Amino acid sequence: MPGPEDDLALLTEAAREAGQIALRYWKQDPETWEKADDAGPVTEADLAVNDALARKLQAARPDYGWLSEESEADPSRLDADHCFIIDPIDGTRAFIAGQEGFSHSLAIAQGDDIIAAVVYLPARDILYTASKDGPALRNGDPIAPCDADIDGASVLTYRAASEPGYWRGGTTPPFRREFRPSLAWRLCLAAEGRFDAALSLRAAWEWDIAAGSLIAERAGALATDRRGGRMRFNSPKAMVDGLIVAGPRLHRQILDALAPAGQG
Repeated sequence: MPGPEDDLALLTEAAREAGQIALRYWKQDPETWEKADDAGPVTEADLAVNDALARKLQAARPDYGWLSEESEADPSRLDADHCFIIDPIDGTRAFIAGQEGFSHSLAIAQGDDIIAAVVYLPARDILYTASKDGPALRNGDPIAPCDADIDGASVLTYRAASEPGYWRGGTTPPFRREFRPSLAWRLCLAAEGRFDAALSLRAAWEWDIAAGSLIAERAGALATDRRGGRMRFNSPKAMVDGLIVAGPRLHRQILDALAPAGQG
């Protein structure tokens, strides 16, 4: 049975190959269409990357389950001891616009825990990696989060999270809101201290956050759902109830400042 480091090596190789495929379509006006139920855009590049990853990863680990944004749901994954959790291109809108802020997010769950994770930005050649017992690395160098106070903190989140109704007493803390198109990348940016926190107050798909959550944790950040609970992966709904990713002190300050979940 391969261990987490073996799985990490496999994910790393696969992510770099995915990047080569994605860059063939990037800035080349790829075919694009909207998913059903207002689920956002998808391109021929998303599907090409997904197919290549499925072939490589499932051939290498045929007993592992498979959960990907661009694959039909397969309930048999719930019975597997290990499961791939994949977003072939996270930040598809940025990809379509010819921007650099898209990534490949690849993770492996054992039970409901992530044990190996890679987030790769091919247009920038930035590779984040972590295994459950190893360090979090950016292009081979260790990373660590900041642990700022909430006042003036740089928080990667969407505009609506700044609305007063989400915060105790109807008062939004004086943090500085920032944004990057790939959610997986946002978690990694918080993990490496380039920003102080990543925050989402709405449910997040597992494929967007599985890899980034382990990278953040191994860097020394706390990565929880919006209530401060442990994230659990390879779940039937494949969703997590929001997220807070930050150094321990800032994480506590954000959690204390939020209105009880369900408000806002």
